[in-house]
This record gives sequence, structure tokens and C-alpha cells, in this order.
Amino acid sequence: MLKAYANLLTRRSCRSYDGVQITDRELDDILKAGEYAPTGKGGQSPMMVVLQKKADVLSYQKMNAKVNGNENAQTFYGAPTVIIVFGDKTSPFCLDDANLVIGNMLNAANALGVDSCYIWRAKEVFNTDEGKALMAKWGVPDNFMGVGNVILGYGKEGGKREPLPRKKNYVIKI
Repeated sequence: MLKAYANLLTRRSCRSYDGVQITDRELDDILKAGEYAPTGKGGQSPMMVVLQKKADVLSYQKMNAKVNGNENAQTFYGAPTVIIVFGDKTSPFCLDDANLVIGNMLNAANALGVDSCYIWRAKEVFNTDEGKALMAKWGVPDNFMGVGNVILGYGKEGGKREPLPRKKNYVIKI
């Protein structure tokens, strides 16, 4: 099996991190994979914001947890890096483009030996006044919306989990 193809079949979400920061090289390579994701009409409409300072990650995690109903929840599972992906609301491909960016980054992380997970609630966080203030602080235009979060780090789980069995009728060939 081709290594690139095997990478697609072995990626798993990680929900327990050792807190060790990923390298700058790994981060740059993962971000580049995001930048090269397919986008509608080649528009490259998404934006990414990277958080790596512990105080920033914890502050944003609290916001993410709050919109989930429990502001003390550890929604980022101890991951030291969070990439927030925004979509341009003026693009008809807003959500699709942003999610393709996220998918590319998740797969790139796995290829580089970095663990990852897609965390929801970016839309809800950035619909709040506090979230809108963060967007302004970071220079994210207000025509953008939060789509998703990619957490990155090295897992404590010790190896890859086995995949769940694939559901019946996942594919219908006509």
C-alpha cells in the first residue's frame, strides 16, 4: 500500500496529550498542507489563527468549553497547539473550504507523527462578543466565521487505536 494512502487510513483523533509542544517545522508543514487544500474556484478563502502560548490556549479553551455548557471542561485535552480555521461568509464555499483545510491539516499531522483532533464550537465561540473581540484583536475581518479547531501535540495514549468497523452501506455503487 502506498505510504500516502496508508496515512489516510491510519489517522485517528487523539484526546489525551503529553503537553510537549510540536516543533516549528512540524507546525509550518501542517499549516502549508492547510494552505494547499482545495478550495472552491481556487479562492483560498479560509484563514487560520495559531495559538501556542499556554495562556492563550487555556483562555480560548475556556471560551470553547463555556459555549459547550461547562467552562471548566478540558475541551482541548492538554494539546499545546490550537489552529482555529475561519471561513469567509461572503464565499458560497465558506464551510466546505474551511473543512477541507482542516482535513488536510489532520492528515498532514498524522504523516508527520503529530497527533491531532478536530474540535467543534468555533462558530459558537466567535458569535459571542468575546469571540468577536478576539477576531478584531487578531486581525480577522468580521466577514469571517469560526468553523473549527485543530488541536495538535503528542498523544499520551501510546500508539494508534484500531479503527472502528465501517458501517454497512457506507458506499452504494450504481
